[in-house]
Amino acid sequence: MNQPAAKGQGSKVTSSSIPPFGIKDKIGYLLGDFGNDFSFILVTAFLMVYYTDVFGISAAAVGTLFLVARLWDAVTDVLWGRFIDSRKTTQKGKFIPWIFRMSFPLIISCVLMFTYIPGMGEGFYLAYAYVTYILYGMLYTSVNIPYGSMAAVISGDSVHRTQLSGWRTMGAMMANLFINALAPLIVFVDNELSANRMFMTAAVFSVLALACYMGCVKLSRERIVNPDRQPGAGVSIGQTFKALGKNKPLITILIASLLFLMCMLLVGTINVYLFKDYFGSASTMSIFGIIQAAAVFLMMPVLKPLVGKFGKKEIAASGMLFSGTMYIVLYLISNISLTMFLILNGIGLLGFGLFNLVIWAFVTDAIDYQEYLTGEREDGTVYAVYSFARKVGQAFAGGLGGYALAIIGYKEGAPSQTEAVQDGIYTVATLVPGIMYILVFLLVFFVYPLNKQRTNQLAVDLAEKREEK
Repeated sequence: MNQPAAKGQGSKVTSSSIPPFGIKDKIGYLLGDFGNDFSFILVTAFLMVYYTDVFGISAAAVGTLFLVARLWDAVTDVLWGRFIDSRKTTQKGKFIPWIFRMSFPLIISCVLMFTYIPGMGEGFYLAYAYVTYILYGMLYTSVNIPYGSMAAVISGDSVHRTQLSGWRTMGAMMANLFINALAPLIVFVDNELSANRMFMTAAVFSVLALACYMGCVKLSRERIVNPDRQPGAGVSIGQTFKALGKNKPLITILIASLLFLMCMLLVGTINVYLFKDYFGSASTMSIFGIIQAAAVFLMMPVLKPLVGKFGKKEIAASGMLFSGTMYIVLYLISNISLTMFLILNGIGLLGFGLFNLVIWAFVTDAIDYQEYLTGEREDGTVYAVYSFARKVGQAFAGGLGGYALAIIGYKEGAPSQTEAVQDGIYTVATLVPGIMYILVFLLVFFVYPLNKQRTNQLAVDLAEKREEK
């Protein structure tokens, strides 16, 4: 017999034979993003320099590739989310089976991206990059959309969902620490990227990603079951997007996420060149990766009391203001030493960590607000729309990195870069994120409508509407 709907969720709860929400779910959900980021962070950090220095593709051409591929991914995100919402629930759930099925081809596509076939022409390498990168993006979508949507059905309790958001971010940061700390020590030989080592690293990380996905599938449990709709039932696509247009929390956080992700990926792309060409030490990326992960880990214990006292909106906005200010300070310091750069950057990353930990909780609020507007839960579709914005951010970040390198005069394969190019790299790595983080602060603080009081009121209003159904 089904139990009453859990608080924060209008759908029914599955059989009580399934264990209650607990540590296994948290670890399982952490492993899901750990698996995602084994490939995602590897691609973010090294694919641009792999294409320019190994394939010999120009930075501008790579920027165009990233832009085209990410925009196509943004479209497939929405299509896949709608597709998942329309599927029937199996004994294993609605989302878990898709993670299991699609993780195998995903990890194969990651290895193919970093496969170098010597002796071919520039046209072949560019075509090969387009095919393998776009294929990877589509397969990544097929795993990430059900994974992200799954948080809403693991538990209906809002506290549990907030915990899942934190554990997900911890999984991403663990992957970030593992890859950024270890990979630069492996893939660079005499400050140059090695094609063979890059391939082996991608293969090993792909196997580890598959193990993480299997752990996610094994440990996670879907407890909330959305009733399967009959053809023509539920909310039409037109009604869904009409409501999305009125969902101010979602629209605001979409724009903020787009700016934040553009900045994060731009920094991830340009930092390879910053440490390799400006500071002359590509291996220092390992130290930076440790510092970035440590900033998030340090913020995790204080997140719950800070959000409980001040609210998600207020904490997230403050974090962005702090980080943006620190990046501008870095830009203003001329002839900075590598040690001082790492120290000041690490301090600024504390604000980055706060925002990064809170962001997924904003998405949950936006999903709840969509239910308030339509009366229906559309977790997969709403999450896919959010992912759409993130993919647009990836598209422009990838393109922006390539175009920025081209504008400042970066020479692919050159043994060294001119002083003007090095200074340009430093400007892109500091001033640009400083400005973008300040813009995110202004957007969240002055435009996002759900402060602490209004978020609590939304929960009350939803509970009343569910009682009336």
